[in-house]
Amino acid sequence: MQISDIDYGNSFDWGNTSEDYAKYRDIYPEEFYQKILSLGLCKDGQKVLDIGTGTGVLPRNMYKYGAKWIGTDISENQIEQAKRLADESGMDIDFYACPGEQVDYPDNTFDVITACQCIWYLAPKVITSKFKKMLKPKGKLLILYMGWLPYEDKIAGKSEEIILKHNPNWSSYGDTIHPVFVPEELMENFDIIQREEFPVDVTFTRDGWHGRMRACRGVGAAMNEEQIKAWNQEHWNMMLENAPDIFPVKHYMSYAELQVRK
Repeated sequence: MQISDIDYGNSFDWGNTSEDYAKYRDIYPEEFYQKILSLGLCKDGQKVLDIGTGTGVLPRNMYKYGAKWIGTDISENQIEQAKRLADESGMDIDFYACPGEQVDYPDNTFDVITACQCIWYLAPKVITSKFKKMLKPKGKLLILYMGWLPYEDKIAGKSEEIILKHNPNWSSYGDTIHPVFVPEELMENFDIIQREEFPVDVTFTRDGWHGRMRACRGVGAAMNEEQIKAWNQEHWNMMLENAPDIFPVKHYMSYAELQVRK
């Protein structure tokens, strides 16, 4: 994947980090899922389409609440991991590989479309009309994000410094609490019902945070083998020097709930 305003136009491939993603990116705290449920979404027989599903983290964790999920992702490797993890847990979730802009279902198919950690990868002029068409009247588009806070958390800050040392083209550093990105093109067909940001602590082991960092776009999805090897050693040494066996990392959650305009 190559997008001009992400990582200065340099390419990245989530498929390169799918195994780490499957093992280390299932990290959303319970507050994350409870917030979605409090909005009345992704439960009780609703038909939900998860765009950019990755390894199916959102559908798999919310499966027990009774929605019927379909997950799509541009990466075949990610979808393979999503299918494996769902099958191992006996979950009936449909996963398939397809760019978000090419996903196509009949009019009025879904109650909810979710886009978690991926809205900036999609072509907004394409998805605004396509998502509206696939959603039922008053259907919802839920845009979700969770990020670490490098200026408030020492470990997160040091991790970012090491990523930038080995991959200066990575552009997703320096996050602060702010509203989730909503492309203005979506306003042609949707209204923002509500949006919110709030802090959350996420607990990690040393290995868990190290793996979560390796599974981020700036490392596993973008670095070559030699770069990853060097990053791996330096980051692990930093963890041994600064992180206890188990520790919290300061994050925040940000979401926007949009509804199809009449």
